[in-house]
Amino acid sequence: MDAIKYYISLPFIYLISLLPFWFIYRVSDFVNFILFTVIGYRQEVIATNLKNSFPEKTEEEIKTIQKKFNRFFCDLALETFKSLTISKKEALKRCKFKDTELLDKLYSEKKKVIFVLGHYGNWELGGAGMSAQSNYQLYVIYHPLTNKYFNQLIIKMRTRLGTKLISMNNTFRKMVALKNSEEISATAFIADQTPSSKNAYWTTFLNQDTPVFWGTELIASKLNYPVIYIKINQVKRGYYEMTAEMLCENPKDTSKGEISELHTKRLEKDIIERPEFWLWSHKRWKHKRVQ
Repeated sequence: MDAIKYYISLPFIYLISLLPFWFIYRVSDFVNFILFTVIGYRQEVIATNLKNSFPEKTEEEIKTIQKKFNRFFCDLALETFKSLTISKKEALKRCKFKDTELLDKLYSEKKKVIFVLGHYGNWELGGAGMSAQSNYQLYVIYHPLTNKYFNQLIIKMRTRLGTKLISMNNTFRKMVALKNSEEISATAFIADQTPSSKNAYWTTFLNQDTPVFWGTELIASKLNYPVIYIKINQVKRGYYEMTAEMLCENPKDTSKGEISELHTKRLEKDIIERPEFWLWSHKRWKHKRVQ
């Protein structure tokens, strides 16, 4: 059954990938209408997440954010398909660093680093853009899909411009091996996924009790890699700008929970500024704090 789903979907995915960007956005507008207006995909989840995160906003303001997110979500999905065939030149044009001074300095010092980011902006084009213009060898932590056919497609999509992947369950082992190698690497953690409520750092994020993966903090502290926050901001439809900001230069000197708090609050700041670019359809708050 997995193979059937894959081979039925594959021609449509590649067809979308080969379309010019201007046409992709016409398709995206149509998909937006069908998915959200006709079908109503996860509209209750999105609305609830927004209301709980912004209790001070009016019903009209929540609806406006929701409509903007719906449009962006469809753009994000189709832009992700586009990354299957995008050229290096086009990736650089669509998603570029605003300033590489910090990364250039760290690279010149041969410092391996950790990138931390959230599901904000287009992280798929961001990965392609980083690999295309940074001196660092980029590694991205990923969660393998259960469908092995689509999993191979995702691997192909994310690695074709030079990014390398590390399976989530092999993260620490691989990073220890990288520490002892000559390669100057940057390892990217998307740190706003939902961990088990029992083994998590708990904080207040967007006005709600929220569990956060310990992994980013524990590995950064163990290896003492500088932690760099990456923001991927939409400049206009189809174009993104990345910024790199030092969050923690010496993780081994931090107290427990400090790094987790730093990257969570930094992401929160971006979401509050432009909420439509975060993944509101995700059931981020499905776990309750264990007392």
